[in-house]
Amino acid sequence: MNIDFIQALDDIEKDKGISKDILLDAIKTALLSAFKKDFGSKENVRVEIIEETGEVKLFSRRKVVSEPENDQFEISLAEACKKDANYEIEDIIEIEITPDNFGRIAAQTAKQVVMQRIREAERDVIYEHYKEKEGEVITGTIQRFHNDNIFINMGKTEALLPASEQMPGENYERGKRIKLYIVEVSSTTKGPHILVSRTHPYLLKRLFEVEVPEIFDGVVEIRGIAREAGHRSKMAVSSHNDNVDPVGACVGPKGMRVQAVVNQLNGEKIDIIEWSENPVELVANALNPAEVIAVNINENEKEAEVIVPDFQLSLAIGKEGQNARLAAKLTGWKVDIKKESEQESDNNENGSENNENIEGEI
Repeated sequence: MNIDFIQALDDIEKDKGISKDILLDAIKTALLSAFKKDFGSKENVRVEIIEETGEVKLFSRRKVVSEPENDQFEISLAEACKKDANYEIEDIIEIEITPDNFGRIAAQTAKQVVMQRIREAERDVIYEHYKEKEGEVITGTIQRFHNDNIFINMGKTEALLPASEQMPGENYERGKRIKLYIVEVSSTTKGPHILVSRTHPYLLKRLFEVEVPEIFDGVVEIRGIAREAGHRSKMAVSSHNDNVDPVGACVGPKGMRVQAVVNQLNGEKIDIIEWSENPVELVANALNPAEVIAVNINENEKEAEVIVPDFQLSLAIGKEGQNARLAAKLTGWKVDIKKESEQESDNNENGSENNENIEGEI
């Protein structure tokens, strides 16, 4: 080993972000392995690397005793005092034992081990980098397909987009760049395992945080999201500033902000509603774009009976019940939708019974 090699470690630290100390530790481990292989035990051997010159020295640590029983681990007091008269029984003395031909053998072994440690350290750096991004949105490039899984090129590593996290109906082509939500990052012997998603509700949340400064700044808060990826989503928002309209902020001028998110989600429809602590208002808002006449709340059963105009019934329910289903998921209330004529008929039959329900007109 020479000074050029030490300088190369500095370059590796700058270029790859791997600590020089980690590399030096790897080299020392390699040198001990080389010594053990060719010269015997390493249990009481210490390696010293002089960074200024690149010189490597091996030292044997031995215990000072009156009568040595094992010369590999012990040294007599008389021999120790020849090196320094201040040594006493039970002291530890280090004796240089660097073999004449150790440099060549060590260089060959060290190179292999160091390269392996560099690869491991690089994997650790990548793992830590993406572990910090867990729960965030990243941009990746579709690289390859295996069965129903898609592998995403992240630059220094790959991420896995399994079939369960792919948006139905979305066209995935090799080389296409897409936004992805990092669900989980775990460490494996082959490097970091990064699980990403296109269906996670928080993908929608993170995309709006990017497009809407008021959300990023905390003025507007996302209070709930219900999503059927690839088809439709509902998002409830509130404002911490009376002068800021939360829905308007998310929609943006001429709908530019919400449209930017829609474009990144392959045309997925997004309903943005205003959050309310009043369950009557919240349920009514959640059924947007349908018009709601009244909402009857049953607190005990966590049920909401919603009355809509006859011509709005299909809109309120939505295709295959999607609008009502998303509204129920967003609000946490079981939603039962009735048309106005049906409600009037029920009232005529049952009269004006009193119950514990909370009724609200919209």
